[in-house]
Amino acid sequence: MNTAGGSGRPRVRTGYGVVEGRTGPDGIAAFRGVPYAAPPVGALRFAAPEPPAAWDGVRDAGAFGPTAPKVPYPPKFAALLPDPEVPGDDCLNLNVWTPAPAPGARLPVMVWLHGGALTRGSSAVPVYDGAAFARDGVVLVSVNYRLGVLGYGLFPDAPANRGLLDQIAALTWVRENIEAFGGDPGRVTVFGESAGAISVGALLGAPRAAGLFAGAVLQSGAPEVLAREKVRTMVRRMASLLKVPATAKAFAATALPDLLAAQGAVLRRSGPLTGGPAFGLVTDPETLPGDPLGAAAATEVPLLLGWTTEEYRLWLAPTGALRVMDRLGPLTVALARARSGKDRAAVRALRAALPGAGPAELAGQLLTDRLLRDPLRRLAGARRTAPSFLYEFGWPSGVPGLGACHALELGFVFDTLDVPEASWLAGPDAPQELADRMHAAWVRFALTGNPGWAAWDGNGPPMVFGGPQRVESVEPAVTPPVTPPVLP
Repeated sequence: MNTAGGSGRPRVRTGYGVVEGRTGPDGIAAFRGVPYAAPPVGALRFAAPEPPAAWDGVRDAGAFGPTAPKVPYPPKFAALLPDPEVPGDDCLNLNVWTPAPAPGARLPVMVWLHGGALTRGSSAVPVYDGAAFARDGVVLVSVNYRLGVLGYGLFPDAPANRGLLDQIAALTWVRENIEAFGGDPGRVTVFGESAGAISVGALLGAPRAAGLFAGAVLQSGAPEVLAREKVRTMVRRMASLLKVPATAKAFAATALPDLLAAQGAVLRRSGPLTGGPAFGLVTDPETLPGDPLGAAAATEVPLLLGWTTEEYRLWLAPTGALRVMDRLGPLTVALARARSGKDRAAVRALRAALPGAGPAELAGQLLTDRLLRDPLRRLAGARRTAPSFLYEFGWPSGVPGLGACHALELGFVFDTLDVPEASWLAGPDAPQELADRMHAAWVRFALTGNPGWAAWDGNGPPMVFGGPQRVESVEPAVTPPVTPPVLP
């Protein structure tokens, strides 16, 4: 039974004990740092997640819990992408924002999985504040999960895809506990961006996640797995630096600062456009038995899928790589065409669609097609039993050179443009009207399984938010809810 603590301190009883949150001046209750699994330390560092220990009394949930161990972004990216670090071992925690912290409200639930290339990021990023979703009748949950070698390193003596298992454990916690926070466990939508979207795609194909959610949103990330050898190579490189065997046992016996230092060293030799070794999901008979793209196409939940118009600019503009690529001229385009698998006709069509585009822009768009647009369109086009809704975010950042880059839509989706960190990527004076429209579409998808435009039928453009092809068909206000898909 839920109780009230002191002024502005609501209490909720979970399956492990009572947590005490905070109610803001907007009336939204937030519970932060709630454990959904045991701390992954000692023998659990490379093990599947275990349930958290129950506690007596009242656990304070007023501040974000520890973030997963990680290395910082390089300085040029750290200036654009806030990534707070909260020390502590108990990093398998989540946060809940709710307008009605008590059973009976049966509100739809959205579970957020952050991006960061599966090596960085956390639920404590200020742009991910869930108050606007709660304001609009959605219980918002955001999740921390293991990153880098701890979550995705491949070892002969540890389960694969541990970060994915963490996410499944968090969704299981939501299924078992969210009703006490005013949520409906049968109306859960899981959503993520970049690595978070890749994770959502994997959850669509993970047998252990079956039945844990009724809808999914993939923002700038497509279902994918890496070749096992690519992931093993990262572990072997770390083992060579650490002078230990490439086993979970040896890595578990290594001091965490040394482990992170070695991880940082090997990460400097990888990137999203290189196609080289990286930490990532792999096929695995226990956790992800098949191609997640094919599995996602067969699911019977509605999907919202999309990208930004100039994804590649976040990866290339801050480092000056765009200028170098322009200087290389035709060689840049030829290399990108080979990497993307496009033929010459596709390049000619791209030149016609982007008159005046230089080699770097052409190459960036070819690589964006390969990484995001093409697989997401294939996923939408292959589905037969449930709808898919496509979108594109086209508003250009106020930060020179970034354009409509990767991750720019996040402050609009969360309706957090007033958070100071949102301006790091968006610049000053980002349009609130566009945030109103985009946020309302995500809320409507959680409420109804339809964001407010027609499902994609294999032809035609996506719904465009911002940019020159802006479409005005999304209503700005949340419509009365209709019955969404309900899980058995």
